[in-house]
Amino acid sequence: MAKVRFHDTNEYITGKEEVEAFLNSQEVIYEHWGVDRLDDNLRNNYNLTDEEKQQIIEAFRPEIDDISARRGYITADIVVLSENTPNLDALLKKFDHEHHHTDDECRFCVDGHGIFAIKGKDGRYFDVELEPGDLISVPSYYRHYFTLMDDRKIKAIRLFVTPAGWEAIYEPVNQ
Repeated sequence: MAKVRFHDTNEYITGKEEVEAFLNSQEVIYEHWGVDRLDDNLRNNYNLTDEEKQQIIEAFRPEIDDISARRGYITADIVVLSENTPNLDALLKKFDHEHHHTDDECRFCVDGHGIFAIKGKDGRYFDVELEPGDLISVPSYYRHYFTLMDDRKIKAIRLFVTPAGWEAIYEPVNQ
């Protein structure tokens, strides 16, 4: 179950209804799909074959089709980051600078953990700490960045409207 942490006070929102209500107020989509339907070999494996990646996507096909119909997502793939990822620290550096996209950034956490730091509608920054089973969709043009949690691994389904719309835009912040 995702948690929200505010940067300025270090306060948390932890209850399911409270997290959903806060994120809805920020126009951030949050859903919890769970991961119990996956075999352990798919959940715990961080060296997936293309066939295994497709099995994970197909396991969540009803949910993927539903949110895709609501949000216009066209493609889905799997991203895997772990100690097995070559140049993990250099790769993470690409994501830990505040940026935005011209499309939503939608991720479903299959395993591991991640943090989306988001600039709220009121300018206040907050983290959404994702656990397995959590889906988040950060709206287009919302300033944010991503990092891993202490386990330094995540396996996630990424949903896209267009691959070009997901490219990070690192323009300066207007104060």
